[in-house]
Amino acid sequence: MGRKGRSITLSVSESDKAQLEAIAQEQGMLWGNRPNISRLVEAIARREVLINRNDNWPETRIRALYQAIQALIDNGHSDSAQTVAQLLLERSELTIPLRSELAQFLGKPIASWQLEIEQYIRCQTPFRLTYRDAADHPLSFAIHHARITLYERRQYLECWCEETEGNRDIPELQHNWTLRLDRITDAALSPLSKPWHLNLDTLEVEMHLLKGLAFAYEPKSNDVSTEWMGDRNPPVRRVVRKISNTFWFFREVLRYGEDCIVVAPEAVQMKLKRKLQALCDHYGLIQE
Repeated sequence: MGRKGRSITLSVSESDKAQLEAIAQEQGMLWGNRPNISRLVEAIARREVLINRNDNWPETRIRALYQAIQALIDNGHSDSAQTVAQLLLERSELTIPLRSELAQFLGKPIASWQLEIEQYIRCQTPFRLTYRDAADHPLSFAIHHARITLYERRQYLECWCEETEGNRDIPELQHNWTLRLDRITDAALSPLSKPWHLNLDTLEVEMHLLKGLAFAYEPKSNDVSTEWMGDRNPPVRRVVRKISNTFWFFREVLRYGEDCIVVAPEAVQMKLKRKLQALCDHYGLIQE
């Protein structure tokens, strides 16, 4: 004798029906080989499958997971970074720009040579990277330290190299290179029998933050110190930071405008002055 039960009718669109069947498939709620929505509804009623809201994560959790993705990429764990990115994409709280960034990250397959680079990084093995740039120029670097970093939605290989020719940074940082990975279509890699460097070359810079920025500033992971200068009125915040590249440092401080002054070292300050001078020249501003 068949089991007696009460039936219900669900009035849903075809797309919603397909989504319910996909959930049933994921949860193993099947009738034969086909997903069974009735079994899914029954499991929900019995609390065997729990329903939680998909829009109640705080912004701090979203930001922490985004930072975790960047940290995983930096340490050569792109596969784990993709897992976290997929977890975030399942949430409805994401802003459109962040959702687009994560979708772009997941949508591009990881090249075999990039996976090989990540293996060298994990094993702390120096290696030679040889490739041709967009203008078909051959480039080769002997790399003693590397990390993969996200800058403005793109992946870069930050690395310490023996080669310095063509590097336009200040002399103290000319062994550091930042190579944009999506501009490398293919690459040849080979290990080097040389020592691994624990980090990139770094330099401490000092900047003074004024007005509202002094209060709104959020310390960065590479800040050495941040303190209030008690002899200033209005208050000024003094920040000392370790940098490995002036290009990305300037990209940040120029967004702060007149509320940020780079004080030291002189080489960094002079390089920034030259950039500002060029900007003034473009607009015909008179400099004293």
